[in-house]
Amino acid sequence: MGKILIDTLIASIFCIATLTSCSTDGCTENQSSIPLAGFYSSENGTQISLDSLNIGGVDAPNDALLLESGTSAYQVYLPLRSTKNNTSFYINYAYKGLNNVALNDTIELGYSSKPYFVSEECGAMYRYRITSMKHTCHLIDSVVLIDSMITNVDAERIRIYFKTASPEQ
Repeated sequence: MGKILIDTLIASIFCIATLTSCSTDGCTENQSSIPLAGFYSSENGTQISLDSLNIGGVDAPNDALLLESGTSAYQVYLPLRSTKNNTSFYINYAYKGLNNVALNDTIELGYSSKPYFVSEECGAMYRYRITSMKHTCHLIDSVVLIDSMITNVDAERIRIYFKTASPEQ
């Protein structure tokens, strides 16, 4: 019985040592610094979900869409280019009567970028400081910057207010 107790004690100590010496979480945080933009109604300021938007980067490689029509979303990530000091995004409205290139809106973000060493597990990433913002006003009422520092914290930094109408209108 004493040997079983000693073997159990040794196994328990080994498990505790293994769990405390090897970090299982390593780098579980978001490893990219990408601004998160939320969609809001300019009518009443509430967050809205839209399902007929195509959002992509202007001059993005392979014309990749960040959000495709048919996907209901209330937020979108707007990735920045670390090799440039500005990035532009277009919003195409795939709604009946609004699906016209002339009505596309654009948002341009100007920024500075700096590499930042996080840890041995996570490595390095960029931090961005948004220094300017421009947008067109076809269906966008306004764009508000909540926080100009873009890090890997997963938090909404930009609010896009769309022109909306109440049901009576």
